[in-house]
Amino acid sequence: MDVLELLNEINEIVDTASGVPFTGKILVDGNEIQEIVKEISLALPNDIQQAQWIKAERQQIIDEAKKQHELVVQEGQRQADALVEESEITVRAKSRAADLSRQTETAVRQLKLDTYDYIDKILYDFQEKMEQMNVSYFGDMFTSLQKTFEGINQTVQNNRLEIKDLAYKTHMEENE
Repeated sequence: MDVLELLNEINEIVDTASGVPFTGKILVDGNEIQEIVKEISLALPNDIQQAQWIKAERQQIIDEAKKQHELVVQEGQRQADALVEESEITVRAKSRAADLSRQTETAVRQLKLDTYDYIDKILYDFQEKMEQMNVSYFGDMFTSLQKTFEGINQTVQNNRLEIKDLAYKTHMEENE
């Protein structure tokens, strides 16, 4: 199960749990909740490992692009050296080498930009997923906890008022 499904399961357990009368509390199986939390803890490192893999893959792509650039430049230099003997051929070779160098630099630059866009998209998707988890699950859990605490507070307040009323009635009986 992924983290979102596990959090949904916790939310369902809380929603369907039996209530304790007069307290506003619910009863849940602690072992079941702990097991789900353990599964969440095991699932989160996969997302983190994926981000690390993306970072390593990005560096590998950049390194490969640099190697390709160097090979193209070396090939262009070899071709230019072979044609050096004749001036017209030398002029064309230098021009061709310059064109190859510009094309290679353009290709490397474009490959880098494409790589950055690809990595940014993956990181953006990961960030969106984390935001969705935060909003969907942690927000719901916080709201549920807040309602529980408000219910407990209201119950305690009602009990205090009831005790004060009983004390007042007892005091009034004593004065009669």
